[in-house]
Amino acid sequence: MGKGAGAKQARRARRSSAGDEGINPRQACPCGSGKRYKACHGAPGGAADLSGTRPFEGLAAECELVALREFVPSATVKLPVSGNRVVTLGTVLPLASAGLVRATDDEEAFIGLQVQTRSENISRDVAASILWAQDAKPGDVLSVASQSEQRLQDLLAADAVLEPEVHENFNWWLAPDTEPTGEVALSLERANEAIMPTHRVGPAAYWTLAGDKAYLRWVRPESEERLMAAMARLAAAGNLTLGEGSKYAGSFRAHGLLVPVFDLDAEPHAREWEKPVAELGERLAEALRSIDDTPLTGDERRSRDGLVGRQVTIR
Repeated sequence: MGKGAGAKQARRARRSSAGDEGINPRQACPCGSGKRYKACHGAPGGAADLSGTRPFEGLAAECELVALREFVPSATVKLPVSGNRVVTLGTVLPLASAGLVRATDDEEAFIGLQVQTRSENISRDVAASILWAQDAKPGDVLSVASQSEQRLQDLLAADAVLEPEVHENFNWWLAPDTEPTGEVALSLERANEAIMPTHRVGPAAYWTLAGDKAYLRWVRPESEERLMAAMARLAAAGNLTLGEGSKYAGSFRAHGLLVPVFDLDAEPHAREWEKPVAELGERLAEALRSIDDTPLTGDERRSRDGLVGRQVTIR
C-alpha cells in the first residue's frame, strides 16, 4: 500500500472513531450552529464527551432539559419544586452564575443550566443550586454549584411537564423597573448582542435563525437504535422531511439522546413550522411502532447507514 493510500486510511479511521464519517468538513455542521463542520464539532479538541450519560433520565422533562442545557440561548421555566421560594430555571444567568436570588419583595430564585464550571453530573449541580436557593439571602449569587448527594430527579416529580418560555433577549435577568449596572450591565449587553432568534415549535423542538440560515433541532426521547431505524424507514420512503423548504441535515448526540437537525427555509415565520413538526412527529411515532413488527428492508438499511454517517457527538 502506498504512502498516500495509508494516509487516506488513517483519515478514515480518525473520522470513524469520532463518529463523523462521511461529513464534508466544509459543509454546515449537523448540530445546526450555523458554522462549518471543521470549525464546530469537527474541530480538534473540545470539551468532554457528553453523549454516553443521561443526567436527566427518568424525568418526563428530560428532552426539554437537554435542549435548554445545550442550544437554547434564552429561556426560563418555573420548577414545580417544594421550598420557601419560587424557583425559576434559566438557560444562562449573568456572568454564567449557577444561581441567584433577587433582592426584591418576591425573592424569586433563578438557577442556571449553562454555567462556566460544572461537575460531571449536571443533575446534581442543578439540585445543589436549588437547595442553595432555599436558604440564600436576597441578593446572594452562587458562582459555582457544589456537588450534591441529591439529583434533580430527587426534587422534581418524574411526570412533571416543563414548557419553557423562550425569550428574544436576556432582559428577564432584571427585576421590573430595574436598571443594570457594572458587570451585570456589560454581561447583559454582550449576551443580547450575541443571541440568535429562537422559537419553540413543539416539545423539545426549537427553530433557530443563525444569520441567513434557519435550523430545527429536536431532542428525541427514544433510544438511538430505534430512532435511527424509524428515521431510516421514513427517509427511504421520502418522508423524513418537514415539507417544502426543509432538508434533513444530520444529528448529534447530547447527554445520551439523539438530536435530529433540519435545514429550513429562513423566509417562513417560526410558527409556520409548528404543524410540519407535529406531522413529522406522527409519522415518526407510526414508524417506531412498525419497526417492532417489520424488519428494515435493504433500502431502509442503506438509508440508515447514510443517516448514521451524518452523526456527530458533542465533545
